[in-house]
Amino acid sequence: MSQKIPETQDLSPDTQDLSDILEKVEVISPERNALDRVIARGARVAAWLVLLAMGISVVEVFMRYGFNNPTSWVHETVVFLIAVIFALGGPAAMARNSHIRVKVLYDGAGPRLKCWMDRLNDLLTLVFCLTMSYAAFQMFWGASHNPLGEWSLERSGTSWNPPFPAMVKGTIFFALTLMTLQAVLHLIESIRARPDHADKETR
Repeated sequence: MSQKIPETQDLSPDTQDLSDILEKVEVISPERNALDRVIARGARVAAWLVLLAMGISVVEVFMRYGFNNPTSWVHETVVFLIAVIFALGGPAAMARNSHIRVKVLYDGAGPRLKCWMDRLNDLLTLVFCLTMSYAAFQMFWGASHNPLGEWSLERSGTSWNPPFPAMVKGTIFFALTLMTLQAVLHLIESIRARPDHADKETR
């Protein structure tokens, strides 16, 4: 009776190593907590706004060049959608730990130093997010209230005149507030974290 040969035996050693790495990457999630996972799922939904913006742009092309009847709302709507996507990209990148960073010093540090570097990084991120959230709140308040303090959304001032400026500033404020909450949770996690002693012994 012939034995079934595992598929990995047909692979070269380099290919087997690559397949093992890919399996580990699929198992290990980059999100650090439940909030990050919720934001990551929401980001996948928000990503469809890109397709919506593209579809609206296609409609404008047909209306303008096919029927000689350009619209007055497509350009502002597309700019609004892209601005919203850009603003929500901050929490999404923070949730997936996919923001751009230089790790020359970090990669060469030991476990204990890495632990303290993580804490410092999370602390600075929290300070930055708090500062930007306050600035975004001031910006949104000015765009959503008149000098008397009454609710009055800032509008674009065009012939269509939608309240997109106020809505974009509100989205920026929401995104930065969300990032501040993420930064608080990340800082708590890094403070509670302990260096990997096993990794330290192998160095």
